[in-house]
Amino acid sequence: MSGAGATSSHDHEPLMRLTWTDPVTGTRGYLVVHTLVSGLATGGTRMRAGCTVTEVEDLARGMAAKTATFGLPVGGAKGGIDFDPKDPRAIGVLERFCEAMRPWLDAHWVTAEDLGVPQHLIDDVFARLGLQQSYHAAITRSADPERTLRRVRAGLTAAVPGGLLGDVIGGYGVAQACLGAGEAWDWPVAETTVAIQGIGTMGGAAAWYLHEAGMRVVAVADAAGTLHRAEGLDIPVLLELRDAFGEIDRSRVSPDVQLLPRDAVISTPADILVPAAISYAITADNMFDVAAKVVVEAANSATTPEAEAMLVARGIPVIPDFVANAGAAAWAWWLLLGQVGADPVEGFLRLRTEMRAKVALLLHQWNVAGVPPRWTGLELARPDRDASARAEKPAQLIIP
Repeated sequence: MSGAGATSSHDHEPLMRLTWTDPVTGTRGYLVVHTLVSGLATGGTRMRAGCTVTEVEDLARGMAAKTATFGLPVGGAKGGIDFDPKDPRAIGVLERFCEAMRPWLDAHWVTAEDLGVPQHLIDDVFARLGLQQSYHAAITRSADPERTLRRVRAGLTAAVPGGLLGDVIGGYGVAQACLGAGEAWDWPVAETTVAIQGIGTMGGAAAWYLHEAGMRVVAVADAAGTLHRAEGLDIPVLLELRDAFGEIDRSRVSPDVQLLPRDAVISTPADILVPAAISYAITADNMFDVAAKVVVEAANSATTPEAEAMLVARGIPVIPDFVANAGAAAWAWWLLLGQVGADPVEGFLRLRTEMRAKVALLLHQWNVAGVPPRWTGLELARPDRDASARAEKPAQLIIP
């Protein structure tokens, strides 16, 4: 588990690990269900070359902590496929994986987008399999599945600044975590600087909403390298230059933007560092390069346990992924449960309120008592809101 010496009641063996081999390409795929609550678990499906069952298990454990921290009546799971999403065969691999996982997707596992798998793609696959939408296992339990499906689709496709609500809500939550961190130290918004590693769905949306709020995003990194401008980057322009894989067309970048190596984003002088790309991006080997005052994990398991312990020893707190990037999962379940509707204002307000409150608590404990934010975050997931404890209760999930 990603954590600086912290333990929690989520540190138990997962309920199930499943390994799949694609009959066409021979690639491996994995499903790890950490906990079931009311017979359900939630967690996205990722695709990247080199994905391992250990990685997927870490992510499933993180999802269990995420759902408990935000009080969601569901357990944690994760899917992963060891395949390059840029390969033209990737859609076929994803479809065969979902077909093989159909017993779980039909009744127990609510999945969604993750690294390498955008929401529209996984929804297309579900539609071809006759499952309509990736929240299928929950939607079919509702009192009126058709009405719930309409509400979910309306929410996911609601147009907002920066894109569609379903695509940007996770990044919006990360932006609120960053703004909450600034509030904890009374940093003036316009003078606060941010470096973001990863400019895809999560990192791009975080960059958009931070820019909109007035923070200076001074560096962003994609697979091709880091773009840096000390005065602040024109984020809306850069986002328009991205391709389908979140890479920016360098031929159209303003000449006053520095083009640096990809790893330079880690050492960029900035108040906040947001790793929003791959898992395990900050390690014991590059941790000393971190120049930020706080790390906000937008990617799942972005910091290894060793690196986090060393950052904490340096006085650099890490806002853990199961808090900072929980916005998409929390909002999706609020939407499913009818606690918010498709109106973006409603979803943004609830997420902003809950994220700011949690970050304020985490950093208060850090500032007053030196308690690492992960430890305080794990306390939020104990014991009556803990997924493993709730899994033992015969609670019924009611979806209107």
